[in-house]
Amino acid sequence: MAKWGKNMDGARGSSNQMPGARSGVASGAMIMKSVSIFLASGRRASNNSRAAGADKGASHSGASAVTTSGDPTKKRRKKPKPPMEDASGKINPKLLESLKKRTHFSKIELEALCRIYKKLVTNCHVTSRVLAANNPGSVIAKPHATIEGIDRAVFRELLHSTFDIVTEETLMERIFCAWDTGFEGMPLRLEGWIVGLSIFLRGSQAEKVAFCFRVYDLNSDGFITRDEMFILLRNCLIKQPQDEDPDEGVRDLVEIALRKFDIDKDGKVSFQDFTTAVTEEPLLLEAFGQCLPSESATISFLSTLQS
Repeated sequence: MAKWGKNMDGARGSSNQMPGARSGVASGAMIMKSVSIFLASGRRASNNSRAAGADKGASHSGASAVTTSGDPTKKRRKKPKPPMEDASGKINPKLLESLKKRTHFSKIELEALCRIYKKLVTNCHVTSRVLAANNPGSVIAKPHATIEGIDRAVFRELLHSTFDIVTEETLMERIFCAWDTGFEGMPLRLEGWIVGLSIFLRGSQAEKVAFCFRVYDLNSDGFITRDEMFILLRNCLIKQPQDEDPDEGVRDLVEIALRKFDIDKDGKVSFQDFTTAVTEEPLLLEAFGQCLPSESATISFLSTLQS
């Protein structure tokens, strides 16, 4: 198992080989520059918006509170949600209060995240067009022109540049799809973006286990199968040129993984199996590829929200 763990560490270093990873560098730089400019003025903007929001709060009621369904497989947001901004262009205080109850963020942090979201959405259409031109066949490059939100291209650049998530396309696509439960594959709207970030950055162990399981369950059927493990491990491990059959080593790793995760010995890993295995050995949380930020990246990002 120690050898397998070493291989898992090596997997993170191999992700620079993913196809199209350097496409749209200029547009990605533009995105991160705009976010950085915002973060540099963080607390001033937060304090101003908080004061204005308090003054305007009484005159801008009437929007329904955000609700969630207890079943993560069902569509949410059936009731109207408070708009992101009130008539004066300030962050809606009702929306902030709703998100504060559902996340691990403070009000100041939520104000900052709302503004980052707005900047990212502003850049989405330009970035998507650039990446679509450079990678016409890539899933990541396909924009959703009719739905406002953070699309795959911007999401991928943000996770790569800000949170040290450097992985191949299959896993990045799964992270995107697992981010907002019930809206798999759709551009991330404000609510899904912030709730997802709450788990990603400050989630409890149970929340992170559920998130990682969703990422690794490639077909969303409630199980991680041998085939899914093979795809995940084959894509993230470095193939040695001297190997006659590089997939043989991957198949061996799959069998090792099953012995660790398949608690009920039915040949596949259920959510309960995954939870039990990770509870016993927390280092197994990202056994099939990186899908959470590094500790240093998390600390750095959260500190900018308070500055």
